[in-house]
Amino acid sequence: MKKNELLQILDRLGLRPSRRLGQNFLLDPNLLAAMVRDLNPEAGEEILEIGPGTGILTEALLAAGCRVTAVEFDHRLCQWLREHFRDHDRFRLIEDDACAVDYDREFGERPYRCIANLPYNLSSPWLIRMTRLRNRPAEMGLLVQKELADRLTAEPRCKAYGALTLALGLFYRVERTRRVPPTVFHPVPEVESACLRLRSSQRAHALGAARRELFLRLVRLGFSQRRKQLRKLLLPHFPDIGPTFADFCRERNFPPGVRAEELNLEDFLRLAAMVG
Repeated sequence: MKKNELLQILDRLGLRPSRRLGQNFLLDPNLLAAMVRDLNPEAGEEILEIGPGTGILTEALLAAGCRVTAVEFDHRLCQWLREHFRDHDRFRLIEDDACAVDYDREFGERPYRCIANLPYNLSSPWLIRMTRLRNRPAEMGLLVQKELADRLTAEPRCKAYGALTLALGLFYRVERTRRVPPTVFHPVPEVESACLRLRSSQRAHALGAARRELFLRLVRLGFSQRRKQLRKLLLPHFPDIGPTFADFCRERNFPPGVRAEELNLEDFLRLAAMVG
């Protein structure tokens, strides 16, 4: 879609892109094609799209033969999408906050993947919500702001590394596939973006629900005050953890004053196994 075509649609809808809603509309057809090509969607496959905007990614997915469930919050864009795709029986629109949708109810046990230009204002809470699902997307291809991409692909001991890195890392293998300049959007954001590919990991399934919850709790507590020692953050919640934590540090070759940002995913998994 060319910029003047987008502006005509927005003008018709009386819509000015909202910073609060994270509305930055993708204009580059080459990037759009690459996002679709990365996941290679097949005819009949179910795809979840978050924040379809004016529907240019939706069109590409429908052209590939997919069944598309799109979630859009802005009622004016929903009006446009219903009109634009009224003749497509493989298109389904959910007008709601993407963080409030019951995806387990919408998809049941059916497998699906997600492809989306993810609005930045909901990116982190939406991703956390997806990890809580019973039936998570098997794979996700997401266009996100670079700051979030940095967080999801960060290594221990760096500033971007944190609870979100580990929470997503438990469920998905995250790969950055390409850098995206601000000029491919309208309005032009002040930051760069990146394409990510998230492939489902079997690690979370092997843990069981109780161990997963313990892992996530340890991670949340550990990064609640990231400059404090991990043992001191855990002790009020696990009063008997002292000897176990000492054993953990000896086994993993950590000093007693280790902080959460120094542990990788396997370290936290081992700590959860020892505590649980």
